[in-house]
Amino acid sequence: MGATVESEEEPPLAGTSQTAPEDRGGSMSEDDRPDPATEAFLAHRSLLFTVAYEMLGSAVDAEDVLQETWLRWAGVDLDTVQAQRAYLVRITTRQALLRLRTLGRRKESYVGPWLPEPLLTTPDVAEDVELADSVSMAMLLVLETLAPTERAVFVLREVFALAYDEIAEAVDKSPAAVRQIAHRARAHVADRRPRGAVSAAETREALAAFQWAVETGDLQRLFDILAPDVVLLGDGGGLVQAAVSPIVGADKVARVMAVGLPRLAEASLQLAQVNGHPALILRLNGEIDTVTALRIDDGLITGLYAVRNPEKLSHMEKETSLRR
Repeated sequence: MGATVESEEEPPLAGTSQTAPEDRGGSMSEDDRPDPATEAFLAHRSLLFTVAYEMLGSAVDAEDVLQETWLRWAGVDLDTVQAQRAYLVRITTRQALLRLRTLGRRKESYVGPWLPEPLLTTPDVAEDVELADSVSMAMLLVLETLAPTERAVFVLREVFALAYDEIAEAVDKSPAAVRQIAHRARAHVADRRPRGAVSAAETREALAAFQWAVETGDLQRLFDILAPDVVLLGDGGGLVQAAVSPIVGADKVARVMAVGLPRLAEASLQLAQVNGHPALILRLNGEIDTVTALRIDDGLITGLYAVRNPEKLSHMEKETSLRR
């Protein structure tokens, strides 16, 4: 991870004991409407969560960033704010950049591969192709290869289409510097992102092969759509069993799956929209055990991402709304 941006002084808080409006029901005026600060925050909450999640790859940390954003926003004199959306995005971006330091230290001591936290997303996320692409497991892993400031600039510019001067305020850089960072980040991502658009039908076909292999033990159908250099990443976080290093190659991946996938009567596979794309949820005894997403290039599976860490599965029981 690269160096993070130091946060400039935020407006004084109105009291650190405040909780986010969704946690306390919001401040209500005499006519039972939220006060202006709460109303503005709630109106942009899904957008702010999406910004934080794309920068962090962690829903839990994104929620913490929103809590910090609310604490700072609650102390702002709204009469001095010309553009509430831009101001809220700026606070969120700065808090996410600070949070990346903590997240970076955690990743250094993480057991095995680190994968983003999967989200059970609402159907409209898949309908916004650009948004779905930006939050896919494959893209979030590409974003992990950017330095924090590059990641923030890329997300704000390419996903949310913010103007360079707005991004400059958020990351404490000049607009000219932001343009250079954006150009560098765009080229970096272009070299590493999936090579072409993948239709939902292609993804479902690949997932059907995966599901068939799990349920029948016949891996031939899956093997036929594995790329020769396919990579399997399993994230157990040291809490549950998972490979502690990437498994590379169709033969190795197929062999691991042949001996490692459960074939218990109480196991069930469910197709779901995860991070805007079809994915499989494996349940054992009714509890979520594994969430598996795919990366597909040129019609073949090049990446299998299996999240098993139970601490990363809390956002898989309820749909999460994402917005641009």
